[in-house]
Formats: sequence, structure tokens, C-alpha cells
Amino acid sequence: MIYNIIWIMVVAYLLGSVPFGLLIARWAGKGDIRQVGSKSIGATNVMRVGGLRLAGLTWILDMAKAIAAVCLGMYFGGTDLGAWCGVAAIVGHCYPIWLRFHGGKGISSLFGVVLAISPLTFVFSGLEWLAVSLGTGYSSLGAIVVFTLLPLYGFAMGASVGWAFVVMALICLWRHRENIRRLITGTESKITWRWKK
Repeated sequence: MIYNIIWIMVVAYLLGSVPFGLLIARWAGKGDIRQVGSKSIGATNVMRVGGLRLAGLTWILDMAKAIAAVCLGMYFGGTDLGAWCGVAAIVGHCYPIWLRFHGGKGISSLFGVVLAISPLTFVFSGLEWLAVSLGTGYSSLGAIVVFTLLPLYGFAMGASVGWAFVVMALICLWRHRENIRRLITGTESKITWRWKK
């Protein structure tokens, strides 16, 4: 049984490690997304060079790969395994083997995990992110608020899901550590919401 779980987690990690942001930016002729902006492969950095359309496509696909990983876990082991497969997918997104473990910051994949496990929590988290991001202009601040509150929702669903959400939140907070530093020092960049570039 433990070997089956390990293999399922490995597949979930590989699903999460597909670098959609990098692939979409290259497909659109925007070059290597890792050489511009935050150097992240996530949707926020894609928006800096390609606008909302490319960022939206990146966001959807990054969510989709996390949803697939969670569904895989839920099929073989229920919600608890699904949540931990979500953790594996986020690790894959943030530390993809294909890119020498330099990936995104996890926010879109985290939203995919949350949607697959609890659509209601997804709605609450999405509204929190939008309210803070649009209100302040800082996408990173909206994400940090979501990460901070997410474990509370997780423990309401059960201990195993709660701890999985704690791990996800800690990973994503760690990936946003430079954003946190810039927010504290007042040097964080605001997002310009443009349809395309």
C-alpha cells in the first residue's frame, strides 16, 4: 500500500512540475519568462510580458494540473490522499525537476488544489485574493492573506487536510519571502492589469 501511495505522489509531483507559464510565454513569442520581472514561471510574471490573456491561460492550466493531481489522489485514497497529492503538485510547481527546481510561487496551483477539495473554500479564498489584490494593487499581498487563512479552512475539513494545507501555506509563504521583504520595505511592484501586451 505504501508503495502505491509513493507512486501516486510522484505522479502528482510530475503533474505539478509541468511549466505552463514558460511554455505559453515561448509559444506566444515572449521569450524566456525566467529572464524578466520576478523570473518566476507563474501567471503574475506572464502578465508582465504577455498581458491578462496569456496570464489567464497560464493560471487556468496551472490550476488544472493541480486539480488533476488532487483527483488522482482522491480516486485512490479519498480526500486525505487528494490533499497530500495537492501538496506534491505544489512542490512540483515550485520546484520542477525539468527546470533544475526553479519554478513558480504556487498561488495558481494552490487555488487548483483548493477548488478540487472544497469549491466553497475556493470561492472564499478567491474573493479574499481579489479584494486585497485589487484594493492594494499588490497581487503578492492578496496571496499572502490567502496562505495565512487557508489552514483554518483545512482543519475545518479534518486534521489530515488541515496539515496538508499548513504545508501548502508554508511552501507558498517561503516562495513569497522576497515579496514579503519588499512589502515591508515598500519596494514591492504593483500589478498593472492589462488585457494584452
